[in-house]
Amino acid sequence: MKNPASVKAFGIHLKELRNARGWSQQVLADYADVAKLTVQRIEHARGAATIDVLVSLARALEITLPELVEFTQCLDNES
Repeated sequence: MKNPASVKAFGIHLKELRNARGWSQQVLADYADVAKLTVQRIEHARGAATIDVLVSLARALEITLPELVEFTQCLDNES
């Protein structure tokens, strides 16, 4: 993994977006049509999301892809 801090920050950001909607990991996975394990791995920085998964997550959360990947605040908090 080339950018572990970014992967971790994105996972935190995704979890915040999910929690803001009051969704479980399973609900997000269902809306995004991905496996719950995929959501878990992303949120716990055990893997990086592919562009296909990012698009699915953005659609599920009803936000744009740029909004989904704007997680600089989470990255700044990791410093």
